[in-house]
Amino acid sequence: MDIGALLTSAGINIAICVVLLSLYSILRKQPSNVSVYFMRRLISEPIKHSDPFRFERLVPSASWIVRAWQATNEEILAAGGVDALVFLRIVVFSIRVFIIAAMICVFLLLPVNYYGQEMQHKQIHSESLEVFTIGNVKEGSKWFWTHCLALYVISCSACVLLHFEYKNITKMRLAHITGSPVNPSHFTVLVRSIPCSQNHSYSKSVEDFFSTYYPASYVSHQMVYRAGRVDKLMDAEKMYRMLKTIESTTKKSYMPCCLCGKSTHSFEALNNDAESVEIKTSSDELQPSQREKKLKISEQKDVEKIYRKLKTIETQNKMSSTPGCLCGGIMHYFKMLKKEAESVECKTSSDRSQPSQTDKERPAAFVFFRTRYAAIVAAQVLQSSNPMLWVTQLAPEPNDVYWSNLSIPYKQVWLRKIATLLGAFVFMFVFLAPVTFVQGLTQLDQLRQTFPFLKGILKQKFMNQLVTGYLPSVILMLFMYAVPPTMMLFSTIEGNVSHSERKKSAGIKVLYFTIWNVFFVNVLSGSIIRQLSVFSSFRDIPTQLAKAVPTQATFFTTYVLTSGWASLSCEVIQLFPLLCNGFRRFILRRQEEPCSNHALTFPHHTEIPRLLLFGLLGFTCSIMAPLILPFLLVYFFLAFLVYRNQILNVYVPKYESGGQFWPVVHNTTIFSLVLTQVIALGVFGIKRSPVASGFTIPLIFLTLLFNEYCRQRFSPVFKRSPAQVLIEMDKQDENWGRAEEIYKLLRTAYCQFPLLSLDLSTSQELSMAGNSGQNKDEGSSKDQESHNPDLNEIKLSS
Repeated sequence: MDIGALLTSAGINIAICVVLLSLYSILRKQPSNVSVYFMRRLISEPIKHSDPFRFERLVPSASWIVRAWQATNEEILAAGGVDALVFLRIVVFSIRVFIIAAMICVFLLLPVNYYGQEMQHKQIHSESLEVFTIGNVKEGSKWFWTHCLALYVISCSACVLLHFEYKNITKMRLAHITGSPVNPSHFTVLVRSIPCSQNHSYSKSVEDFFSTYYPASYVSHQMVYRAGRVDKLMDAEKMYRMLKTIESTTKKSYMPCCLCGKSTHSFEALNNDAESVEIKTSSDELQPSQREKKLKISEQKDVEKIYRKLKTIETQNKMSSTPGCLCGGIMHYFKMLKKEAESVECKTSSDRSQPSQTDKERPAAFVFFRTRYAAIVAAQVLQSSNPMLWVTQLAPEPNDVYWSNLSIPYKQVWLRKIATLLGAFVFMFVFLAPVTFVQGLTQLDQLRQTFPFLKGILKQKFMNQLVTGYLPSVILMLFMYAVPPTMMLFSTIEGNVSHSERKKSAGIKVLYFTIWNVFFVNVLSGSIIRQLSVFSSFRDIPTQLAKAVPTQATFFTTYVLTSGWASLSCEVIQLFPLLCNGFRRFILRRQEEPCSNHALTFPHHTEIPRLLLFGLLGFTCSIMAPLILPFLLVYFFLAFLVYRNQILNVYVPKYESGGQFWPVVHNTTIFSLVLTQVIALGVFGIKRSPVASGFTIPLIFLTLLFNEYCRQRFSPVFKRSPAQVLIEMDKQDENWGRAEEIYKLLRTAYCQFPLLSLDLSTSQELSMAGNSGQNKDEGSSKDQESHNPDLNEIKLSS
């Protein structure tokens, strides 16, 4: 590939970036797209669509870039949490280290590579890119000391910056633990593989075990219930039968039907038999008749909870005066009248507010402790002589729990991990086919031999540059879009119990996949048999990498342009949410804004592997082919602005891991440095420079020694919380008298069924549900309006 083909690829990607960024600056100003480009602000600040049309809405502007640049770390922390701030620290670290690398490599190594051999050079635009690589330096040249010096400068700069970032992020994580509001996960332990007993339920086993061995610190527990599709259908069938029974006992409503205008039936729940009901025993001690009675009462309570959801819908429709679908009558939804429900008393434990059938309990539970220190001790010690029973770990945050995987038996987890690991390896090797095809496009002579009918087309200069410079990276990028969803599926099958663990596991798989297929497979390209034959000679790997990396640096440069620049433009424009929003507004004619459940979370599992892959390409090609560094710097600067804008406006953090993925970033950066040094050692050996080779070997050991120091100094903080900090926090809570507040928070924190989590035991709520008159409905509508805050308008013209 020559400079012309590289400039062609750069020109196409620059044009795509300019068009998409200009289009974004126009689309974000339109009020109809507020749910696409301002979802985070839409949730935190109600919006009033009263902005009149202005011509400047159709004019591109760079004001969003200025706002993203001027945002402070405090604003980023408030908008996206610690995880967002740590992610941006990765971008800042990359910018700093590659500015140093670009300065020394472009101004020192690039001239040495270009004039490395005595040859007659062509014009710059006709020069092959290989003359700018280390391969153009003749064997035994005395100028290899410049490459060794640049390698030392880059490695030392990266290690110093890594230490600085690791230290600051560790402090940030500790500040997050101590400075954040009371977190229920600090007091909660997730217990799995609870042994089964024929005499009592899982809930009773948990209560007996922790009351016996943790009598001073154990508070209560919350069982995990089976919630598969079949169970949901069974619950739906019970609810249907309950509503049909209620409907048959009600009288006619005076609301007009939406079809013919006649009066229609509404659901009126008359709960007259609930006055003397009192549950005093647990479900496993009841007789069959008593159990049926308790089940009926539980179903009636479920109806009460469903009523409140439907009541909200009814009030909203009355406020908006929604007409009937055919005849224009006002649609009146479910009306349920509760007259005597205040005397119902339930004295069961907190976990029986959930479905109370014993057969729905799973061998997993959330156990609550009085102090953070007691919870961390219980989570880390071995609870039983059988390590496969009473397995404990610190519970994830309530919003971070992945409930469907809690029902997986713990004995299946290790089998699932092995199966998903094998599946990931198989998928990784299946992906060799498209990568080999892509590499065939970069070899023009091989392409002409394989497809003779393309000889005429490839004779054209522009088509030649397009096929060899732009098309391979585009095809590889399109294939790579299938990788994150596949790895996320594997991580779900693994059995991770939290969203953050699932996303972290998927991110690690994507990282390994991209490093293998984008770097190693492309470097060792050829036939699939040749790629697999590499493993037969591990001693020759440094030499093979040293021969192959400089020749593939041109492809990596075009990959940075295509997968880097263009992907950032697609990220900022949010193409898929934009199309969904247009379909919802203009096809379905639904003008209401989506709720917070439709908000997007930051895709760490796709963006962090991309950043680390580009860091790997930058380190390995810095002294081999320095021409990649300017394009890489442009990517990181653009990523800094784009991701800050997305964190401030688009992505909504639903849980917080406290920067748990930073050790993965650190280890991958160390791997990239060591790989760069090994490749440089092989190049110096091929080029017969013993002095440079001799100085490179100590650098490898020094880098590994630095990594071991960081692993001992900082890494434990990301695995375990320090007892000193937890005990001080417990003492502070005790001095401030927040124990009761914390216990009340724990009882309602981990709710498996949000729809059934409304507390209906207070007399005030039951009295509100018992009123059925139209005047009361209107009054409740007015109350709802009076509680709405003043609407703040978000100006979209910026």
